[in-house]
Amino acid sequence: MIGPTTAIAIYFVVWWTVLFAVLPLGMNQGPRERQTDGGDWGAPANPNLKKKFITTTWVSAIVWAVIMVIIFTGILPLPALPGGG
Repeated sequence: MIGPTTAIAIYFVVWWTVLFAVLPLGMNQGPRERQTDGGDWGAPANPNLKKKFITTTWVSAIVWAVIMVIIFTGILPLPALPGGG
């Protein structure tokens, strides 16, 4: 059995992994004009970060729930840590 700290840690790792999968979605390499304000050429004009964070959160919740079901049903048991109770 895993505790709440481990479950939150698993969600945190899943959230960051999903974030890096979601970030490039919706980006295009269309024609760009030279930036005159010192901005980077590779920076997206409209990154939609709020939408991507929301998408990341609900996709992560689904993936985390699947992982928790797999762990709690015993399909993929976590190893016991040394010194654990």
